[in-house]
Amino acid sequence: MLRLERTPEGVELYATVRLELPQAVTDALEKGIPMVFLAEAEVMRSRWYWSDKKVVSAQRHMRLAFQPLTRRWRLNVASGPITGNSLGVALNLNFDSLSEAMATILRISAWKIADTGQMEADGSYRVEFRFSLDVSQLPRPFQIGAFGQSDWKVSASATRQLGPEGSK
Repeated sequence: MLRLERTPEGVELYATVRLELPQAVTDALEKGIPMVFLAEAEVMRSRWYWSDKKVVSAQRHMRLAFQPLTRRWRLNVASGPITGNSLGVALNLNFDSLSEAMATILRISAWKIADTGQMEADGSYRVEFRFSLDVSQLPRPFQIGAFGQSDWKVSASATRQLGPEGSK
């Protein structure tokens, strides 16, 4: 489910992603292999005379890892790639179970994907939303093993129209 809202500050995205983690991904997570999930939103302006123009794109990186000493799940959420020990500016959350952590990852609310100044008030736009497991962030042996295997394909997408300001 995908919903868009125009606010005085810009455009906010609300999404509830429906997917089941494959057993291979769950097993790797439970063995302490961190997984990075990627939510992407692109705002496209329709043009009748040319291909659609990308107005803005936003990303949210969510790194989930099991902490064996505390038996807890740690979720880092950042607007840029999470690499090595440098998390940059990130939100860090802890959970008691994998299901609690996944419920938080799969529910996105009030994510500001565009500022008011980036979009015209009278313009019509199309928003493309994608959610996936970022296989490129896996440890190298897993990247090689995951390439081309359906067990590692975790993705969902949706598209919605965003009309001019004031329209429903």
